[in-house]
Amino acid sequence: MKIMLLGAPGAGKGTVAKLLTALDGSIQISTGDILRAQVRAGSDLGKKAQEFMNAGDLVPDEVIMGMMEKRLQEPDCQKGFLLDGFPRTIPQAEQLKVLMEKINIDLDMVVNIDVPRDVILDRLCTRRTCNNGDCQEIYNVKSNPPKTEGICDKCGSPVIQRDDETEEAITHRLETFSEKTAPLIGYYEKEGKFINIPCTSSDDVVNAIKEKLSL
Repeated sequence: MKIMLLGAPGAGKGTVAKLLTALDGSIQISTGDILRAQVRAGSDLGKKAQEFMNAGDLVPDEVIMGMMEKRLQEPDCQKGFLLDGFPRTIPQAEQLKVLMEKINIDLDMVVNIDVPRDVILDRLCTRRTCNNGDCQEIYNVKSNPPKTEGICDKCGSPVIQRDDETEEAITHRLETFSEKTAPLIGYYEKEGKFINIPCTSSDDVVNAIKEKLSL
């Protein structure tokens, strides 16, 4: 399957992507993962991205799109892929459309995971993340706490609340999403192959996608 997942921060895109990869071996792709991989590999694109990140600037779209073009043509994408939180803006969506036409890839579906704002705030304010960059296991103090408070079950590193997951930071992220990313819903509705899934359960979202694709 070749699916794009849209939705606000905390809507569950990453969780849904992981559940879908188990169905047919499709690969979860996020721009953050690509950036980190290219920087670690020391590629030309990675070096360019590192310069912007070191300066505290956003990595320009042309660098992101260059990385995306390479990533989508790697062998593990042949089984399918799940775009997790990309594109983020209309210009990125337009560039992605041109890129996919260039490399002969068609999306099966664009899915918007529609979760109420109060649910998102509660999810993210109670989320905790393993501080080990190689692990980054995610917990929730209400629904999925680590067995030992403050300690990752998998690697034993400290579990922390990220700076971007305080209530103030989350409110700002949601405002940014509404301004820059939410317009993608209208863009992809016009493009076709778009479905809106108003579910708070990741399993329900996955089941709706499976039903739509007849899996």
